[in-house]
Amino acid sequence: MDNLISQDKDARILIIDDEASIRLTFEMFLAREGYGPITTAATFNEALVAIKEQEFDLIISDIVLEEKKGTDLLQIIRESGLECPVVMVTGFPNLDTAADAVRYGAFDYISKPVNKETLLKFVRQALKHWKLENEKKKLLQENDKFKRYLETIFSSVRDAIITIDNEMKVVQLNETAKEWLLYSSSTKQTDLESYQNEMGRACLLDAKQVLSSGHEVREHQVECRKLDGNIRIISLNAAPLKDGFDEFDGVVIVARDITLPTPEVVANSRNKFYGYVGSSHILQGVYKLIENVGKVDTAVLVTGESGTGKELAAEALHAESSRRNMPLIKVDCAAISEELLESELFGHKKGSFTGANVDRQGRLLLADKGTLFLDEIGDITPRMQLRLLRFLQEKTFTPVGQNTPIKVDVRIIAATNANFSQKIKDGSFREDLYYRLKVVEVKLPPLRKIKDSIPILVHHFLSLFREKLKRNIHGISDQAMELLARYSWPGNVRELRHVIERACVLCEGPTISLEHFPEEIQNPELQTYEPVETKSQMNHEATLPPYVSEKDEIIDILKRAHGNKAKASRMLNIDRSTLYRKMQRLDIAGNIAKPFSIKNNS
Repeated sequence: MDNLISQDKDARILIIDDEASIRLTFEMFLAREGYGPITTAATFNEALVAIKEQEFDLIISDIVLEEKKGTDLLQIIRESGLECPVVMVTGFPNLDTAADAVRYGAFDYISKPVNKETLLKFVRQALKHWKLENEKKKLLQENDKFKRYLETIFSSVRDAIITIDNEMKVVQLNETAKEWLLYSSSTKQTDLESYQNEMGRACLLDAKQVLSSGHEVREHQVECRKLDGNIRIISLNAAPLKDGFDEFDGVVIVARDITLPTPEVVANSRNKFYGYVGSSHILQGVYKLIENVGKVDTAVLVTGESGTGKELAAEALHAESSRRNMPLIKVDCAAISEELLESELFGHKKGSFTGANVDRQGRLLLADKGTLFLDEIGDITPRMQLRLLRFLQEKTFTPVGQNTPIKVDVRIIAATNANFSQKIKDGSFREDLYYRLKVVEVKLPPLRKIKDSIPILVHHFLSLFREKLKRNIHGISDQAMELLARYSWPGNVRELRHVIERACVLCEGPTISLEHFPEEIQNPELQTYEPVETKSQMNHEATLPPYVSEKDEIIDILKRAHGNKAKASRMLNIDRSTLYRKMQRLDIAGNIAKPFSIKNNS
């Protein structure tokens, strides 16, 4: 109590009385007790001025003020919004006076004459009451603020939050929960059983289990169909809802959307195009070029490193052409020996060579009115180059063992990852054929040049292999994505696809992390090769004299790679399967391991 009194000593007090002696006496009593500052007013108007100019913690007023009443002043005080306690002093106490004072909000009234002890007693009580009222008001304001804060969090959080009582009645839903449960404000959906979509049924089962067992239902995944027909994968957690006395009150369910998020795409750009995935501005140019060139019936040369999607370009060009409803025939020139390639392309007559037991239509004839895609065109022999050049010039060909030429209408799309400039320079590829094939060139960028498309590609492959491998993988860590963005990707998109597939196989949880990547991605300094454009690769090319054959070059690379086929294929900038085919065609042994130097024997 003493502490409360000491805290009230600095209370601001207004004394209103038309008798100067009473004003001075009250002021003296209060001042000696340490109260203050103290203000006095002799008239009704002076009191009004004082109230307007400053705030008070207590007002002591005579009930009769000249021609006005103290209750009139009390009414004005309350109408102005001033809430401090007012003690009325009256010389004629009666029931009507007390009723008027209380009706207009007076704290209490004192009868004259007023002695010191009575005055101080009422002042202490009034100030204590005022202090408690202020504390109560402050607590209510803080409570209201905290309540609004919780409601803001509840409504703003992106997770769905549902609270249910013991009777399976829905107590509260946040906005996300209303959206996912398909809540309708026009119908009274107070029972959880009234929500009959996939999420509503899953929440009902979880709530029943929690109510019966009293234990939490840990995270599990549910597929829910959205209004647009797409699937939303939701992770549900249900737990007992208890109050501060640890009494069981109901269930709280938290649902989180763990659907693999689609990376943001730049406005007015495409992130998918005939099997291509990526929104890089370089790819936008490729998409536009394919659209334009596809409609023009001319030869196209698709160039780019291994794994950049040259076959996809051929398919897109065919799909954009007027030949789209006719066959697209594909030939991997590097996978077939010269003799067989000639038969594959041009066909043969029965008995034209050993093993030719029946007539065979060539791929050119099969592609009539359609498109012929020649992959790895840079690997064909000079003889095949000549035959292909004649076909491009004359639009006719002669099957092996036949004398009569056949005319066909075929569009040629060729693809290579070879350096044609070097091949033409060293005489291993005909310049006239090169320009016949390269009426229009579609140059595909390596992945290291379009790294801004990596998040979209990762999302695409994660979605693909999650479904294929039946894995509950819902994302990739920021650190893992950062490593993928920093890696040089010598194998381009094909390598990224394999890396994500491997990660999905190894990942047993919901998120792909660093540990699921190969060693060379986790530790880039362990890479034993450099991208094609690097100085070391250019130096290697410079060390080979112009007369070195393709066979000698492959042998040289294999020995530099100590027989490591994967490393050799990266150094040659070709796929490993292509390297194996070349080794088989050129009769290169597979156990080459030691470096060697090429000597000039001329």
